[in-house]
Amino acid sequence: MAGARRTPVHVKAASLLPEDVPRRIRVLLPLPLAGAYDYRVPEGLAVPPPGSFVEVPLGGREVAGVVWDGEADPTLPASRLKPLLRVFDCPAMTAPLRRLVDWIASYTLSPPGAVLRMTMSAPSALEPAAPTAGWRRADPPPPAARISPARARVLALVADGAPHAGGLLAEAAGVGPGVVRGMASAGLLEPALLPPDARFARPDPAHQGSVLTEGQADAARALRAAVAEHGFSVTLLAGVTGSGKTEVYLEAVAEALRAGRQALVLLPEIALSTQWLDRFSARFGCAPALWHSELTPRTRRDTWRAVAEGAAPVVVGARSALFLPFPDLGTIIVDEEHETSFKQEEGVVYSARDMAVVRARLTRAAAVLVSATPSLETLTNAEAGRYRLLHLPLRHGAAGLPQVSAIDLRTCPPERGRFLSPALVEAVNATIARGEQAMLFLNRRGYAPLTLCRACGHRMRCPNCTAWLVEHRLQRRLQCHHCGHAEPIPPACPACGAEGTLAAVGPGVERVQEEAAEVFPDARRIVMASDTIAGPAAASEAARRIVDREVDLIIGTQIVAKGWNFPDLTLVGVVDADLGLAGGDLRAAERTVQLLHQVSGRAGRADAPGHVLLQTWNPEHPVMQALIGGDLDAFMRAEADQRRPGHWPPFGRLAALIVSSEDEAAADRAARDLGRAAPQGDGFEVLGPAPAPLALLRGRHRRRLLLKARRDIAVQPILHEWLARVPVSNQVRVQVDVDPVGFL
Repeated sequence: MAGARRTPVHVKAASLLPEDVPRRIRVLLPLPLAGAYDYRVPEGLAVPPPGSFVEVPLGGREVAGVVWDGEADPTLPASRLKPLLRVFDCPAMTAPLRRLVDWIASYTLSPPGAVLRMTMSAPSALEPAAPTAGWRRADPPPPAARISPARARVLALVADGAPHAGGLLAEAAGVGPGVVRGMASAGLLEPALLPPDARFARPDPAHQGSVLTEGQADAARALRAAVAEHGFSVTLLAGVTGSGKTEVYLEAVAEALRAGRQALVLLPEIALSTQWLDRFSARFGCAPALWHSELTPRTRRDTWRAVAEGAAPVVVGARSALFLPFPDLGTIIVDEEHETSFKQEEGVVYSARDMAVVRARLTRAAAVLVSATPSLETLTNAEAGRYRLLHLPLRHGAAGLPQVSAIDLRTCPPERGRFLSPALVEAVNATIARGEQAMLFLNRRGYAPLTLCRACGHRMRCPNCTAWLVEHRLQRRLQCHHCGHAEPIPPACPACGAEGTLAAVGPGVERVQEEAAEVFPDARRIVMASDTIAGPAAASEAARRIVDREVDLIIGTQIVAKGWNFPDLTLVGVVDADLGLAGGDLRAAERTVQLLHQVSGRAGRADAPGHVLLQTWNPEHPVMQALIGGDLDAFMRAEADQRRPGHWPPFGRLAALIVSSEDEAAADRAARDLGRAAPQGDGFEVLGPAPAPLALLRGRHRRRLLLKARRDIAVQPILHEWLARVPVSNQVRVQVDVDPVGFL
């Protein structure tokens, strides 16, 4: 068996244990396995309790896992069980987090080990940090040692007797590293281990924050009370853009800190953390811990360990932060709860918003869902009394909501070859002339969404996906935004060979920027898109330039739609307000109204009034009328009325099966077999199989089936029985998506 037995860390001798303690345990491994494996505990090792992080053999490897709940199989001979190798010196995984792993695995029909892997996202953190060597004053110092002025400065710094890092000590004393090494050789300094680095300051709940209005203070009191109950609750904090929702829910964080508990804030976009962190620091006097994919391996390790040890009181992060090992969560905040980016579409398919509510229930914590445009699911739960509702109807201070108007492109179209109508151009010019800032919004990256040949009509498409290649003119490449495939822009059409006939069709933000440079030549411009804002540092610099008035015109995609506060921004022009309404997506209208309302909310957040112009070919559409009239409540009621009779979410349940294979025939066979074996019963039906809208994605052919059921019917047992009846070849992958939010 690979790997010798290692000396355990912090375990008691077996002789101290009662003789009747079972010597076998169940260990769940962070692999896509169906369940926990049994292992025996060798003599000399204490039986680790559930939640302990351990190392065990698996095949020819040594794998870290977690001792799981439940009894090992007593019928298996001990001789067949492989031995536990060691127990990590690490805080155990809490029982609520273990229950969350099991719950998500059951709900999403995922292997429990695949869910566990999300909780073990920094494997190196299972080991304590290696101590760092430093220097301290020798006691007693050698009497004959020479004391130069440089050495005297070093001795003054180590007079406290505490250990100091060599590099920092030399820098503080204004000497070279050789001076420190020479003092050690002379016996003036002796080696010493540095204390652990306290990477995360403790936020101060008593630190003076913003002065809340009466309405904000009432909402804050309600949230503080929910946290102080030390029980499970869910509160929807709704409010217009600019109403101060962040400052209000930070009071829930403060209450958790007063109780000695931890707090988690989930944000949909890590770029949003830029100005959010400033607000947090203003309220608590220091920054929180961050968790997202941009962290270095060392920072991930230190953060995971600090969370597990309770040394990171507040964490703000992306959806993966939900699986950090908090020992005692007091509140979970989900900001912009309506955002679809909280849904993970690969691997374990789950909604971080919904799982945040589950974790709050298992942890007896207060969940707070926050949005200016709550999802219909959350609104329905609030109306049914399952969630508490707090509403902030007014903007903070003297700011009012912006006026929203439509530009009818049928009567006021752009000039030929352009995409900005004369009315929008005039409004931008007037805004900049007043010394205010304007924004042009288009939720489409790149230069153009389609490139075609004017000679033969050939369209440049991705070889791996059912998608057109997007032109990125600045990089002179065509790129697929689904799989990442990229290729240079060819000089000739690959179909007919004609040169100079490839034409860009439609606008992206790069093309809008090109037009803006011609139409507004004197305006200082910035493009904010995921292509140009690579991470929090770039987002922070962009925000600084805008707030410091180094920018007149912002051109951006959805990255600018939410979370930002630019006091001098008074005009928002939406270049294509109809984008997103096409197609048969169940939530297309809801998503569009949410996105456009959010981007509209960037205008007029200070004293100067805001104005929003929507360029649309259909100003009579209910989405446009809701935005113009400012009555989103009526729009959501109409959406609910349309979905309720057909038992569409949130008044029914959906589960999708996505069948995929590199072999198209194999995908078709598996989808056909699943369709023929589709379950039948009262209150549910199966739709499909049918090609997915993205019938080819990353080189895999995709087919979809949809199980649609009444809300009172649990879909998981139906899915289990259905999938068990149909054997699927190794060529085919069947992904289950319970509660899908998209249908690509």
